[in-house]
Amino acid sequence: MSLEELIAQADARGLAASGLACSDRCVSLLVEDDELLRPLWAHLVDDSDWSESLAKVRAALDATEPEPCSGSGADEAAGVARGMLLSAPAEREGDALREWAEACSSASLRVHRLLDPAGGDGGDEELPLVAAELGRQTVVLQLLAEHGPQGLRRALDVSGEGRRVLRAVVSRRARAQA
Repeated sequence: MSLEELIAQADARGLAASGLACSDRCVSLLVEDDELLRPLWAHLVDDSDWSESLAKVRAALDATEPEPCSGSGADEAAGVARGMLLSAPAEREGDALREWAEACSSASLRVHRLLDPAGGDGGDEELPLVAAELGRQTVVLQLLAEHGPQGLRRALDVSGEGRRVLRAVVSRRARAQA
């Protein structure tokens, strides 16, 4: 099943997890705190309102001045990542949630495309970083579709793995440009 089909069939928890996972993988472009989004994940587990925790995340992002990354797409990627988190809907239901999940999917792929060391104008399947991100997005949605709330722990693990990969790519780019 394609990523688009998985998003179209996802329930509210799956959509929220999908958008959050995409954001979580890219948040290291903005802050060093790997735990910043952890409270939002907890709200998905217990199906509680995340609006207050989301407001705290936005305040934390507002408090951090966007720092220039390492040029050549990294600054743009950080801006895209910031937009994902700032556009998250306070209510985890309805069309706004689906639109956010779809937008986060596209935005995260854009971030990975901008930072992919292979570069070039080839299709996404030819860019290793982008292909890996497509795979992670698919896995997250499959986990939630197949296991419901029990799939959240593994989805968080998949997201953490992607965050570490992206952080390593950014670190390598910075060393190469130094």
